[in-house]
Amino acid sequence: MHDIRWIRDNAEAMKAGLKRRGWDGLKVEETVAELFRLDDERREIIARTQRAQEERNRLSKEIGQAMGKKDMALAEQLKARVAELKAESEGAGAAETAAVKALDDALLQLPNLPLAEVPDGADEHDNVETRVVGAKPVFAADFKPKEHFEIGEALGLMDFESAAKMSGARFVILKGALARLERALGQFMLDLHTDVNGYREINPPVLVRDDAMYGTAQLPKFRDDQFRAGDDFWLIPTAEVPLTNLVREEILDEKALPIRVTALTPCFRAEAGAAGRDTRGMIRQHQFTKVELVSITTPEKSMEEHERMTACAEEVLKRLGLHYRVVTLCTGDMGFASQKTYDIEVWLPGQDRFREISSCSVCGEFQARRMNTRVRSSEGKSNRFVHTLNGSGVAVGRALIAVLENYQNADGSVRIPDALRPYMGGLEVIAAA
Repeated sequence: MHDIRWIRDNAEAMKAGLKRRGWDGLKVEETVAELFRLDDERREIIARTQRAQEERNRLSKEIGQAMGKKDMALAEQLKARVAELKAESEGAGAAETAAVKALDDALLQLPNLPLAEVPDGADEHDNVETRVVGAKPVFAADFKPKEHFEIGEALGLMDFESAAKMSGARFVILKGALARLERALGQFMLDLHTDVNGYREINPPVLVRDDAMYGTAQLPKFRDDQFRAGDDFWLIPTAEVPLTNLVREEILDEKALPIRVTALTPCFRAEAGAAGRDTRGMIRQHQFTKVELVSITTPEKSMEEHERMTACAEEVLKRLGLHYRVVTLCTGDMGFASQKTYDIEVWLPGQDRFREISSCSVCGEFQARRMNTRVRSSEGKSNRFVHTLNGSGVAVGRALIAVLENYQNADGSVRIPDALRPYMGGLEVIAAA
């Protein structure tokens, strides 16, 4: 969320940022003009209320003076006027509340602004490759690598048909060794991030209220992508929501930062905008498992923390022996709350392409403003908004896909990466029964 005072003082920078985000120039001008109109209306109501209060205070003194002079008629006239002003103030209070809400609702629709270093572009085709790590697996010349769902179904351990009967499209049932492999991946990632990377494990709720979803910017912009659970709750689309909201409405001690937390949770997404995309397999599911990384830090350290978080996510793929690349997302492909995002894309031989497996973003104070989370300076300076960061560390289902496709054998079996064997009871190969 943006500060209207900053927008007033930096209107051209705001307009430029929205245009870099792909907003049409006319829409940008109209949006900023409407923000100023709403803010002017709010300010006028506040000023009118203050003037009424000042007059009430003045008349109250005059009532005392009139009564002191035994001029009861004047005192009664003044009391009547004070009563009128009180009624007007109550109405103005309701008007002020409405005006504040109207302005806040408009501000909530604005995306975060990209940092200057973020490449300009329209979509994923304009993202910039930052680095490539590892090499593609080598298969026999006469063997064409299969996609993950072909491997899983042939093993008899991946069942989309039964899942569809009970839940519909974009669900899967994993069985036997594949179910254990997914569990092993999640536990491996948690152990790496807590034992090596310095994150604290959290087991959060997967049902959250409106305020939590507004705090991390899932609402109101992405309402159609969420699953509502009754009247009071939402199913989390990612553990970013409860993990970031751990510090909601808090003033943190600077010495306690950075806060680094991680969680392994189920995640739920309606995939409202994904019609016709990745309809086969596990790439895009309504329910999936993910290890999330969240950091809360000072403004001065957030960019350094972004690089660190990305490296932590990369370490997962390095230890699994997977080929991947890191790309910097362009302005047109960034998430709504992000200032800058790195996507980590793993190589999938069955698809013969890189696919996203992690997205690490620095959000600046965008979410902190929504949550009202500040840091108290150790030097006694005024409180400031913290900076928040989030990233996948990594998506467990997509890691499963990557392992199946990269470690497949010509006979349909799948080798278990060394890093996962302790979590698989020593199992080295998954083969058809």
